[in-house]
Order: sequence, then structure tokens, then C-alpha cells
Amino acid sequence: MKEEMGAVGHDPVAATVLSPVMEGSAKTVHGRFRHKLKMPQILGFVPRPRSPKPIVESNPPQTEVVMDFMENLKENRLVEACQQLLLREDQLFGQETMTVEGLVQVCNEDDKDTLQKDYETLLLHLWMAVHTTFSSTPSGEHLEILRSAVETITLLEEKDQQWEGRPEGSSEAPVWRPHQCRHTHDNLLEKMVDSQMRNATVEEDNISVSSVDNLSTSMKREVCRMGKRLKEDVLRVARDIRDCYPPDFDVCNLYVRLYHQKFSARLTELARSGLDVDDCNYLLCWVNNYYPNDILKHKDLEGHINMESLGTLLSEKDLTTLEEQYLLQKESRVRTWFSKALSKEEEGWLSGKSPELIDGYCFCPLAIDIIQAVDGAMREARTILGSEAKAQRILCQLDSFLISYKKSLEEFVKARRENTQAVVKANLVNIEQFRDFIVRREESIPEEIRTSCMSTLADLRDCGYGYFTGPIHEELRVQYHRLWTQAWFTGGQMVLDEVLGTLDRHMQQFTDLKPICVEELLGRLHMEMMVEYVKRMMKRKMRLKDKEQQEAAATLLAEDSSKLSTYFIEAGSKICWLSEVLPKMAEVVRLQDPGSIQLEIVTLARDFPDLSWRHISALLSLKANLSIADVRSIKESLVENRPTVTTCNTIPPFFSKVPAGRTWNMCRPACICYGRRGYSSQD
Repeated sequence: MKEEMGAVGHDPVAATVLSPVMEGSAKTVHGRFRHKLKMPQILGFVPRPRSPKPIVESNPPQTEVVMDFMENLKENRLVEACQQLLLREDQLFGQETMTVEGLVQVCNEDDKDTLQKDYETLLLHLWMAVHTTFSSTPSGEHLEILRSAVETITLLEEKDQQWEGRPEGSSEAPVWRPHQCRHTHDNLLEKMVDSQMRNATVEEDNISVSSVDNLSTSMKREVCRMGKRLKEDVLRVARDIRDCYPPDFDVCNLYVRLYHQKFSARLTELARSGLDVDDCNYLLCWVNNYYPNDILKHKDLEGHINMESLGTLLSEKDLTTLEEQYLLQKESRVRTWFSKALSKEEEGWLSGKSPELIDGYCFCPLAIDIIQAVDGAMREARTILGSEAKAQRILCQLDSFLISYKKSLEEFVKARRENTQAVVKANLVNIEQFRDFIVRREESIPEEIRTSCMSTLADLRDCGYGYFTGPIHEELRVQYHRLWTQAWFTGGQMVLDEVLGTLDRHMQQFTDLKPICVEELLGRLHMEMMVEYVKRMMKRKMRLKDKEQQEAAATLLAEDSSKLSTYFIEAGSKICWLSEVLPKMAEVVRLQDPGSIQLEIVTLARDFPDLSWRHISALLSLKANLSIADVRSIKESLVENRPTVTTCNTIPPFFSKVPAGRTWNMCRPACICYGRRGYSSQD
């Protein structure tokens, strides 16, 4: 036995699970083993005489050399050696004789002792074959020995089941039964995995310096080595070892589960040891990213393991604690960085310097820097936390930053410094970039954060664009007042031409404003001038008494609509639907038939759902020849048809921006004046 131990080597792990071998040399009876079955005497039984043996010709064919038990072991033919022992067991325990108590076994105790020792020798070779699974680079010979060992385990398990399934009252099983080889095999694998993982934590020479030894802390190096060892071993199982086992062993899941348990236990200890920020981040990377994605989802493991049954490496409580630690420090860093970036930008504003020009346009890098910082923090958080939803919490810092940014810009604009115009132009680019970032990420940003950010950005846009549109409208105010007056109606003054001339002069100051911002500025001016025009139209300073006046006013209205639309569309405004507002209102003014007017009003309400009855009343008040009964009929028709005409409209609000005046009084005929038209002082 000492020579056998020397042949297979000594290992402390294997020694803890191998069956003890009795001292002394084994008494083998391989070539000499014989059994004599004692047949009971049966009355009247006459043995048949033996037939003479046939004459064998000379020069018989050569027979195959049959190895004995020890020779098979020496050649690592474990299955053949096992089959020899099973045959001897069947022969030894198959001898029975009739006694007064019934059939009993007739066994030689020395033969039983010898067989037991041979089984122990077989098991020693068997477990050493399994134990060397990770001892060397897989080779065909090594894998064949392992395959033979696994088949031997199956044979011994089947024999255990045969003994367990024997009929009640049968003779007792041998003392070495059951062997429970499957149970011993699984225990041995567990100890092997434990040894592999413990050894990995102290190995330094076999791992590349660049990937492990450059890590900054001992904890990182330990986790990295354990993770690499786990990956190498389970991939070896999937690529080579798996084919040595039958499917019922489910060996891939068995190994992965054992490695998972050992790795999880050690990471749990580390997680509860009070990690600093860097170690916490690294541990989370392994738990949420490297382990599930780089190892468990490796293509060589696909279809061979059940990831769902493994669970996470850390408990929910431990994982939540680490993730909260990470998020708090990451939020603090992002918040500090944002504050420094804004402070640096404010210093530039207050210094009196104008922003730099890039490609001829005022430029400020604040938005690009902030967006890149958010993207980087989000990308890191997704990697470390393994979850988009958890990483979104960092976006709250962007919302807080935009609020601070809005406050700073509003205060600066109020100061009206020499560089205010250039600074606002540069920051309008920032605002559009921030808005584009939020819109593009709409689906990935929580609704509450998205709504808050967009609201803050809307205020910032109003502040920035209002800085330029406010003075323009202030200068145009006098010209606005002449719209829809007698002078406008008679054509004595080209009111709208003067308005557009003044606007064009102001637009010359925006040559250094980025085109995307010029487009938004033009859109706002387009909308605001249309609102101002319709507001003047509904002031009721004009009364169109007859068909001729109404048709003339409709013509002027259509001409003004064409001038406004042409100017803004050619200048770059994208709000093309505004060109439909005045022509539709002109058609109401032009029509004389109450039924046609009624149909046109319903159409107008369909196209512009925010059109109120006050707006309609103000529009109809221009037509002095429209009776109260006609107005009542139009209103009733609108009330009846409105629920169906507003369901599919996608045009943005317009009339809600137009202040509505007094409504038509249909209940008090005494208030009628100026022909058939009446007003009420109520809203």
C-alpha cells in the first residue's frame, strides 16, 4: 500500500475523504480464488454423466491476456478492476446452503477481508483520479482516467441500489455496503473547490502582473484572484470535464454552485468588514457586472448552467448597503463637480469678458462639460450597480444643477452688463443642448425628474430668448396699436410692412447666434407677433357693417397672413401651422350665410381645440349684420359638435395665448347697439 500511495501522490484534501486502508499486505486471491457451492441432497436426484470433451485441434488461436485486479489498477483501468471486484462480491455472497433456519450464506471470512481491502484500494485510486481534476492541464490520458473513475462510481452506486432493493429476509449486506460513492464524490468536489479558492487568494506568481498586482489594495487583489480562479475552473469543467460525466451528475451546475457558494461566503465577509469607497466600488463591480456578465454568461457555459438557481453573490441587505454607500459618494462627487463648473462659468460672466467665438458663434462649454460628466457618472453607475433604474438616481443632481444655473443666469441678466448680450447668446446654446439631452433620454429618465428638468429649462429659455424679444416687442408696440384700425383698413398706412421692417433690422444683431437658437428665436417671434395680431383684431375697435366691408377686411387679413408667413418661414421659423390661423379667421369674416359661418366655426374649433367661445364671440362681433339668433345657433352647433371634433387634433395651443375680451350677450336685447351687435361687460 505504501507503494500505491507513492504512485498516486499525497494530498491533504483527498486524505480527508478517502477510506482508511487496513495495515498489512492485502491477501489477494485473484488467480487462486475458487468457490465450491454445496448442493443440498435431494431424494431421487441422479446426476447426469458428463459428456466427453471434444477433441481440440492442434495450434489453437492465441488468447487475449487477462489482467488481474492489481494489474488493472496499475494501468488505471478502474472500470475493469471494479467489475472484477463486483464479480468476486457476487460469487462470495452468492453461496448459500440449507440449514434448519433456512438458506444462509457460506462465506470465508478471509475472502471477505481480502475483498474489502481491495475495494478500499480501488476507492483510493478512484478518489485520486477525481482529485487531480484541476492538478494539471487537461490531456486525453487524464480525461480518460477521470471518465473511467466516474463510470466506476456509477457501477458502485448501482450495486448499492441492488443491495438496498433486496427482498425482505435476505442475507445481510457486506459491511462495506453501501459505498455511497456519489455522496463522497460530491463532498470531495466541495473540498477541492474550497482548496482552489483558498489557494487563489495567496497566489501571486501565476497571475499576470498587469491585471492583478497593479490593483491598489489587497482586497481588490484577493477578489480578482478568486474571481479569475473561479472563471478558469468552471470554464475547464464546461470545455473538458463535462464530457467525462453522464448527464445525471449535472456536473457543470454542481461545480458552479460550489464555486458560487465559496465566492459568495468570502465576498459577504468582505462586504461586512467596512470597506472604503474604492474597495466598495470594486466589490460591487464583481457582484453586479463581472461575475454575472463575464463569467456566468460566458458562451461556453451557455445551456449548461442554471443562473436563476444561483441567486446573487450578496444578500439583498448587504448589497443595498454597499450600493447606498456607492451612490452617496458618487452623488457627492457629481454635485461638487457641478458646483465648481458653474462657479467657474460665473466668474467668467462677472469678469466682463465675452464668450469665445467658435465658427463665428458665441460658445460656452458648460453644457458639454456637464452632459459628459452626467453620461460618465451614469455609465459608471450602470456598470457598478448593474441596473439602469438604480443609476438614474444620479440624474437628480442634474435637476438640482439646472435650478442653480437658472438662478445664476437670471440674476446676471437683470444686471444688464456690457457683456450680457454675448453671454446670453452663448448660454442659449447651453440651454438647447441641455434640452436636447433630456429629450433624447426621455424614455430612460424617470418622469418626475424629466418633468422638473424640462420645466426649469423652459424658464431658462424664457429668460434667455425673452432678453432679446422683449426689447423688440417694446419698440413694435406703437405699430401694433395701429393694426385693425381705420387707418389699417383704408390702407393709408402700411402697418404690417413697418412692423416687419423693424423686426428685420433687429434680426441683424443675431449673426453670431448659433442657427439652432436663431430658429427658436424666430419661432417665438412668429408666435408672439401672431398672438399680438389676433389680439388687436379681437379688440372690437372695428365694426364691419356690410358684405363689402367684411370681404375687404377678409382680403386684408389674408394679405397680412401671407406677409407674416412668408417673412418668418423664409427667415427660418419652423412653425408652419401658424400660417393657417389668419386665413381661417378671414373666411369667417368673409362668409355671409349663417349656415356656412356655422360650419366654418366648427372647422376652426376642430383645428384649434383651445379656441374658446369668448374668442368666437369676439370674432363674430366684427360682423355687425349677424343676428342674435344666428349667433345662438352657431353656439349651439359648436357645443353639440365640439366633443367629436377635438379628439384627434395635434396642433399646439394658440388661442389660449390670446386674451379674450367680452362675450356676446345673447340674453339681453336691450344691450344691442351699433346695429345688431351687442356686448356684455362680463368675461
